[in-house]
Amino acid sequence: MQETLHLAAAASTTNAAAAAPIPNPPSIFRPKHLHFPSPPPKNEIPLTISTPLSTPNPTKSSQLQEKLLYLDSLGIDSFYCLHVNPSLYSTLLSQVKSTVEFLYSLGLTTQDLRRIFPMCPEILTVPLSTTIIPATTFLLREALVDAGDLRHVIHRRPRLLMCCVDSQLRPSLYFLQGTIGIDDVSKCAPLLSCSVESKFIPRIEYLQKLGFSYKDTIAMFRRFPSLFCYSIKENFEPKFDYFVVEMGRELKELVVFPQYFSFSLENRIKPRHRMCVEKGVCLVLPTMLKSSEARFRDRLEVCCSSSMPVRNSALWCTNANTIGDNAT
Repeated sequence: MQETLHLAAAASTTNAAAAAPIPNPPSIFRPKHLHFPSPPPKNEIPLTISTPLSTPNPTKSSQLQEKLLYLDSLGIDSFYCLHVNPSLYSTLLSQVKSTVEFLYSLGLTTQDLRRIFPMCPEILTVPLSTTIIPATTFLLREALVDAGDLRHVIHRRPRLLMCCVDSQLRPSLYFLQGTIGIDDVSKCAPLLSCSVESKFIPRIEYLQKLGFSYKDTIAMFRRFPSLFCYSIKENFEPKFDYFVVEMGRELKELVVFPQYFSFSLENRIKPRHRMCVEKGVCLVLPTMLKSSEARFRDRLEVCCSSSMPVRNSALWCTNANTIGDNAT
């Protein structure tokens, strides 16, 4: 009986001990050498602390921006110049400024620059010392362009500043002086940028094909050197066809007055010729084309009037039945 009670008491003691919590659990359940930080609140962003970086050197992008801003400050369309001349990307701002200052020293104004740079943006990137300055020196010393006229020449034909003296400017000068016989080339200095082989000679040959003698052809270009600038297809062909077919004129009139090709076919030549036909008279080319509209109408009326002596009107008008008699 006593043994049974002893065993029962021992069993109850064992069960109670098993049911009670363990005051100090073994270290395997919470290692002392591991630390797990609690996660930050959902609405907070951890801050990253970094040391300040040193100021970098100007990049190509910033240098390009400086160039564009500089050109914009002059009133020049910088993005257009950059599009037409991509070399501007790599050209130093100091070179661009040196070119601008040099052009100012020649007498050009900011207004001039706003015209010449969009026309010829390559000027911004060609070397100043090896291209622009030699070309300018040639114009002044060999082509004998007056210093006071240099601004006008460059304004009209800025590409002159980009031309090589030995391969372009000097051969054109010798051709205009020697072959054409122009004494004062400074008056047609813009032509110096044209090529002898691709510009001058083809136009001379074309006029010869039309029936002009070589002597008369050279005389035409000597009288009116700007004739070299006109397109064969867009200018010479349509105007010459109208001159011969519709107007029924003789070639010798064009030899005397090659400026005919400088007038608009639709706005000047055709309307005035038709008015002459309606009145039954034929004005010589200079009288028909060079006069203002009011002056032209006055002369046309006077030429139709029988009150004016023939000896006074024959210098600039003839009867329709004698077309070309007084053209020379």
